[in-house]
Amino acid sequence: MIVPENNPTTIEGVSLGEKLFKDPILSANNTLACIDCHRPASAFSDPNQFSTGIDNIQGSRQASALINIGWHNSFNWDGSASSLEEQAFEPVRNPIEMHNTWINVENTLNNSEEYKNLFKDAFNIEYIDSIHVVMAISQFERTLISVNSKFDKYLKGEIELSSSELNGYGIFNSEKGDCFHCHGTQMFTDNLFHNNGLDTEPFIDVGLGEVSGNLFDYGKFKTPTLRNIEFTAPYMHDGRFSTLEEVINHYDNGGHYSSTIDPLMKKLGIGLLLTNQEKQDLIAFLLTLSDTEFISE
Repeated sequence: MIVPENNPTTIEGVSLGEKLFKDPILSANNTLACIDCHRPASAFSDPNQFSTGIDNIQGSRQASALINIGWHNSFNWDGSASSLEEQAFEPVRNPIEMHNTWINVENTLNNSEEYKNLFKDAFNIEYIDSIHVVMAISQFERTLISVNSKFDKYLKGEIELSSSELNGYGIFNSEKGDCFHCHGTQMFTDNLFHNNGLDTEPFIDVGLGEVSGNLFDYGKFKTPTLRNIEFTAPYMHDGRFSTLEEVINHYDNGGHYSSTIDPLMKKLGIGLLLTNQEKQDLIAFLLTLSDTEFISE
């Protein structure tokens, strides 16, 4: 796990971070908390296509799931943050989200004896500042670890998978399904950015290209983890797909050509040509990545 030297994980820090994550005190009108767009039942993602901020303004992307993110080295669909601490600064001052200022947040927290005591216990500071707020939230987010799915138990030899799940596993890890290239490793994400053929040009959302300024990055978005995919609908950066069936049909149809299409989209214009049974087997495998303990505790 990537843990900054100046922000080691502590019991007090995690407890404070969880309280801040769930407290609407960070928003300008005291109505919106981090947990409202990253809901535990949805594996810390948003079940809505687009999240709505305190002024009833919707964003244009689906809130990312927070699963095993302590091992990530970039954050947001476009990679605009390189650490959890950096990412946690954004929602508070984003006019579409919490629409607040950090000066206002600091003043509010410093007027709370409870928070002053909690920050004193966690960081031994007398004045609460934005830096320590995001440090606490990041500590909590690093504890959002999912490692107890049916698939994990299968790997440990505790249970067996059904024939359909095993067939899906085989499709996932072969050129037949082409899933493993971007969703390999036990993280089920390569932590990289790809144009997976969602759109033709011109792109409505240029993704990574907006951050890097590189035309070759237009239309590229971060690979999401497939862990707990059962709970994180809708899918893709803009939540355009409501079901796993729709996601698989997108790849089965081959995707749309654009100048930055990923070379891994090798079946462009042809499609995967999966049978209905193979699609169902693939979904059966993906459902083995569900960790009910993660979303309930």
